[in-house]
Amino acid sequence: MNVPEELLAVWRRFDDFPMENLTKAWCTQHMDRQKQREVSLMKEHHEQYGMTGNCFDLALWLLHDLKEAGIKAYGIGRVLMTDAAHVAVIALDQEGRRYLCDLGDQWLSPIPLDAESPDEKWHRGFFPAAEIRTFLSGNELEVHYLRPNGKVSKQVFDTGPIDDGVLWEAADYSQKHIKSFPQVECRVIRHGKSAHWEMNDWQSFFRTDDGIILESPAGLLEEWASRIVEKTGIHRNVVEEALRIYEKIDNE
Repeated sequence: MNVPEELLAVWRRFDDFPMENLTKAWCTQHMDRQKQREVSLMKEHHEQYGMTGNCFDLALWLLHDLKEAGIKAYGIGRVLMTDAAHVAVIALDQEGRRYLCDLGDQWLSPIPLDAESPDEKWHRGFFPAAEIRTFLSGNELEVHYLRPNGKVSKQVFDTGPIDDGVLWEAADYSQKHIKSFPQVECRVIRHGKSAHWEMNDWQSFFRTDDGIILESPAGLLEEWASRIVEKTGIHRNVVEEALRIYEKIDNE
């Protein structure tokens, strides 16, 4: 399950990038016409405020950097143009072998898809607090996740390349449709091991090798902001402004 070093070198630039929808809310107040940001603007916002974005932001940014590094890559996804849409990236090595790169779901590493023979084994080190295996049939990719409690879940992708115009159109749709609650996910080190921290609908928890560890609710918006800033490094004023937007939506 080796991954080319040139691919990992680009992937590692995103190691401390959370997936978050705070940026989406913030942009409603700071962009004349809210839409998918160009990569240059995403990089500017990251440098100024520490923000990153949702799965579309991260996929487009990763595609840009992979292509700049001379690595062929394209976007894949599921249920585009809906509120449940998700996108990721497939990168190709020099022999044309494919690797799934999913920053939106906070993977630890790209995972090879083109095994010489079907692989039924579970693999560690690709996803925080879960073992992974993949099944590819034509263009349909199933990713199975084995959690510490023995529960198995799966995601399904269409691995056919998304046309660039369609990808940007779907990204625009996503940025213009705001959920009623904030969501932040990031990879963290907890007790020396990789874990997944998530804040979702005003609840937060760690996914760890020992199972889910719930955090006590934060009573005030400022407490939530402190928790998010500590985990992500996003500037506090951005976090608080975004949370107030979601708090207002939640109370409507």
